[in-house]
Amino acid sequence: MLPDEGITVTYDSLREQVRRAADTFSSAGIARGDRVAMAFPNGLPAIVCFLGASAAGTAAPLNPGYREEEFRFYLEDTSARLLVLPPEGADEARRAAGSSVPLMTASCEGGQVRLSGDSGARSASRPSAEDVALVLHTSGSTGRPKRVPLKHGNLAVSVGNVIRTYDLTPEDVSLCVMPLFHVHGLVASLLATLATGGTVVVPPRFNALGFWRVVQDHDVTWYSAVPTMHQLLIARLKGGERPGTGRLRFIRSCSAALSPDTMSTMERAFGVPVLEAYGMTEASHQMASNPLPPGARKAGSVGSGTGVRIGIMDADGRLLQTGEQGEIVIQGLNVIQGYENNPEANASSFTNGWFRTGDQGFLDADGYLTLVARIKELINRGGEKISPREIDEVLMAHPDVAEAVAFGVPHRMWGEEVAAAVVLRDQSTCTDAELVSYCRDRLAEFKCPKKIHITQTIPRTATGKIQRRVVAAAFAGDPA
Repeated sequence: MLPDEGITVTYDSLREQVRRAADTFSSAGIARGDRVAMAFPNGLPAIVCFLGASAAGTAAPLNPGYREEEFRFYLEDTSARLLVLPPEGADEARRAAGSSVPLMTASCEGGQVRLSGDSGARSASRPSAEDVALVLHTSGSTGRPKRVPLKHGNLAVSVGNVIRTYDLTPEDVSLCVMPLFHVHGLVASLLATLATGGTVVVPPRFNALGFWRVVQDHDVTWYSAVPTMHQLLIARLKGGERPGTGRLRFIRSCSAALSPDTMSTMERAFGVPVLEAYGMTEASHQMASNPLPPGARKAGSVGSGTGVRIGIMDADGRLLQTGEQGEIVIQGLNVIQGYENNPEANASSFTNGWFRTGDQGFLDADGYLTLVARIKELINRGGEKISPREIDEVLMAHPDVAEAVAFGVPHRMWGEEVAAAVVLRDQSTCTDAELVSYCRDRLAEFKCPKKIHITQTIPRTATGKIQRRVVAAAFAGDPA
């Protein structure tokens, strides 16, 4: 369902549209493993193009909010053979493609997606479980974003885990508010629903103002979102009045930590259980979750493994005992076997068959996992994982900047916000406002530092190394 357009698409119609899209991509020369990049807001074109591309080759969905330089990087890094865009707009993506990546457009009228060059002369072959369906990127605290190849088999296992965790049936109606260029929205909200024959309601964007009207009008039974979205819904409540939640039976929270206070407030305000989960791109999304009632929900915990084996490991690769803190490691058929063309990352990320998540935590006696901290220095802004190194490099490209270090700072709504410390070159009169504007021209809005501290020196450890947490602590008292 596309509520803003008043469109309902049946499974028969969706199946035929996906088949036609796959055949169109195949006719355009896309073969197994070839990357089809796309940049769409949530809606039927995003769904049909993703499913069609993953059937004919490999889908590579991109954030439509990227800037030209970001699009250029991702198109080059994935070796995209084709870029699919809406008929109008997406100017930065078009400029990034230039003459090097062929363009195709996808329009939607009356619940039918049409691709330019829709000949369908060549039929796409059926993919296998070992074929790569989807390629996404995940950022590290150092170096370039890493390419994550998710096979059809990985996705199928993860989808099954989600279905079993929440007892999803054809009677369920999922409200998809997460973007469909993220594994959260694609796997939990979309694919898990399609696999059960349920209904998925797909508004073009999250709208806190009209959220509960959509829930009521479409008999929504569950939705999954990041804590920022939950907090925005709480902020809209007036006088403790409970919104009309209709058939809603549970709320899922994932992709960033949900505070126990927020969970408690939500359950009082919305009258349904709130289930915190733990996911990451390399695991095809879900790894752990709190269970539905009558299972125990533990505030502050992300629950137990959901078809995924979870362990805690020390720096030497030794598995730790219950209650001991260390790095969270996972095993499962939904977990990737390695990053693409990144032997250095693979060497550090896999130990004795375990994937090292880079997160720190511990398991209790019931097998429930509690996250303690991120070992990696990613900035987690409302579920968006941001590489500080990427921001460093943009700032360092400014002619007046001698040093730059980006870091995350606590934020009431987003969990973390982006900030940076900068040392200017001698005689420079550049201002923090000018540097923020410079970043906005080169980075997606969510990545841009909201505060840039111009300083004489960047704090270092006793050994002369820069640690972002040390830099963040040094500027914690500065007004934002």
